[in-house]
Amino acid sequence: MPELFIGGQWTTAVDGQVREIRCPADNTLVATVDEAGPKDAAAAIAAAREAFDHGPWPDTPAAERGRLLLRVADLLERDKDALARAESLDTGKRLVESEYDMDDIANCFRYFGNLTAAGGSDRIVDAGSPEVDSRVVHEPVGVCSLITPWNYPLLQTAWKVAPALGAGNTFVLKPSELTPHTAIILMRLLAEAGLPDGAANLILGAGPTAGAPLSEDRRVDLVSFTGGLVTGRRIMAAAAPTVKKVALELGGKNPNIVFADADFEAAVDYALMAIFLHSGQVCSAGARLLVQDDLHDAFVDAVVERARRIPLGGPFDEHARTGPLISAAHRDKVEAYVAAGLAEGAVLRCGGTRPDDPALRDGYYYLPTVLDECTPSMSVVADESFGPVLTVERFRDEEEALTLANGTVYGLAGAVWSQDIGKAQRVANRLRAGTVWINDFHPYVPQAEWGGMKQSGFGRELGPAGLAEYQEAKHVWRNLAPTPQRWFE
Repeated sequence: MPELFIGGQWTTAVDGQVREIRCPADNTLVATVDEAGPKDAAAAIAAAREAFDHGPWPDTPAAERGRLLLRVADLLERDKDALARAESLDTGKRLVESEYDMDDIANCFRYFGNLTAAGGSDRIVDAGSPEVDSRVVHEPVGVCSLITPWNYPLLQTAWKVAPALGAGNTFVLKPSELTPHTAIILMRLLAEAGLPDGAANLILGAGPTAGAPLSEDRRVDLVSFTGGLVTGRRIMAAAAPTVKKVALELGGKNPNIVFADADFEAAVDYALMAIFLHSGQVCSAGARLLVQDDLHDAFVDAVVERARRIPLGGPFDEHARTGPLISAAHRDKVEAYVAAGLAEGAVLRCGGTRPDDPALRDGYYYLPTVLDECTPSMSVVADESFGPVLTVERFRDEEEALTLANGTVYGLAGAVWSQDIGKAQRVANRLRAGTVWINDFHPYVPQAEWGGMKQSGFGRELGPAGLAEYQEAKHVWRNLAPTPQRWFE
């Protein structure tokens, strides 16, 4: 069956290229899918452009657009089991995690459906004269390129597709070439919900071939990308000649700060979840554990003891608590990252190798790893591993904790643990990150904006600002009683 969706039609790649999708848990073949190239990308952009310039979707009333998003939310709930299974096969993620993700995805569409239907973003501006009607209105940006990652394939797609459609845009979606299947299913659900042909377009393929035109083409008005810093820089450069709107979420190296007065058991539990959930393949993972000197030894011992006992397994292994990395190439990168840290003087407390369980031999597994006695000068502290690797740093007091936590080029997320709420709030206020948790880690809601500072990117997803990313503000001034001004008589 063709897997590219262009102009309301399912089609195969022009050049006939295909790609095998293999499950990271055991390297078994999931499916073979079409592999798009520049010609397919150009066709998808043309379809989206035509649909925006001449199709009904941009002029569809906001209330109706919102109702369509709510129908999509219902369809996502109906097909939750099939979607979760498809996501777990592509990513190797535990099925229970994929099921949680599907609930969040439906909630995302429902949030933006209600927000869109409510309207109210336009406003009247006091022009100082009763003879002038002055107002700011919000219009769709146009054709949007949506480029999404492999770690949370449909969740990250929903964060872009729902507000883009809610605002009245058309789009071309390019998911990661490693994890295409839930995006394919979503296109079918959008069509079933009644989205007009051409408003949603899907191409599959690698970034350099299928993705590059989505940033370069002058017919594209906005590029929204979630992924790595290096690729984000390339997208900015590619979009610059045509001065497109760009929104980037580029990951992070997120500090988890634990003061000596923290709730010990809760902080240990969340420190493990912060980094080892989905094998650390989370942009907001708490990969940097900062522990106050007085607590360090006991706290790290407790984290290590529990990390050693985390069972690994595939998506349908009910005993597993974390799974594989996405690919052999990514595991190689994580191994090189750990080797560099040890060479720089980090102390290996656990992990640091592949598991020796024969049942895991065919998958891309790596043991939960803790590197102690790390310092800010180490590359292992500065660079993002995107794997199950926790680095531990010591700090003496509040000021040093902040210096360490903010001493990174990233600024996506962070957390602070203390039973002194005044201290915790002070630290949270000074952390340079787009999301900060106090005595918690990882939760988010679609009503609250998500995004980074510094080299974690710019722009916001979710919340009212997530919708505004896909809108242009226009000031319309209407003179109700025009009379000659006679400037030039």
